[in-house]
Amino acid sequence: MPAPRTVLKHVTASLLFALALVYLLDWAVVSVRALHPTATSPYETMTVPRILAIPENNGKTEYQIDQLHPEESVTCVHALFPHSRHGPCWYVRRKISQPVPM
Repeated sequence: MPAPRTVLKHVTASLLFALALVYLLDWAVVSVRALHPTATSPYETMTVPRILAIPENNGKTEYQIDQLHPEESVTCVHALFPHSRHGPCWYVRRKISQPVPM
């Protein structure tokens, strides 16, 4: 029976290899889809109003649209991982709608 430390090393190496393989496949799919711009382009630009969360003295929070930069545009990629300095759309959708704390 192999030592637990040896088993742990093999499991860790296998998980790292699997993660690297998934990332490379994800990158290949995004690269191929980006070569031929069609309706299935992997990149998307989202535009949302920029909302500020302003704390008040009584413990409540007031929400206002930013007067200097009322809209925010973010480009994301339809993939599991970030590619080309763009975050994945599944992550950006959750983060972009959150108000900016002041």
